[in-house]
Amino acid sequence: MTAAGRGTDKGSYTSLTGAPSSIFIGDVATQVPHPDSQHLSVLEVHFKDGARNRLHTHTTDQILVITEGRGIVATKDERHDVSPGDVAFIPAGEPHWHGAAPGHDMTHWSITARARTTVVGE
Repeated sequence: MTAAGRGTDKGSYTSLTGAPSSIFIGDVATQVPHPDSQHLSVLEVHFKDGARNRLHTHTTDQILVITEGRGIVATKDERHDVSPGDVAFIPAGEPHWHGAAPGHDMTHWSITARARTTVVGE
């Protein structure tokens, strides 16, 4: 077992602002809290003021755990407001997007098996 602490140094985040081929729209930073798993991908994602990702799918189920702020998790047909403590389950292959609500920041943990992510048309 390897213990992992939460990175409190904001410099430990990777900023993804302005990446043209990125899945993200707006100011987003990510942090991998523990990269050693062979089977799971865990990513902490911080969305600033209305930033979000594009409509996309994963080849595995995804769980989002909202840890800070106010946000939105949506599919083509549904939209849910989320806040700290909320947990969203997105089945494999479900087109969806998630991010901060306008005027708010939001942080979540994304948990998947090792998956391929594909951006789909909006």
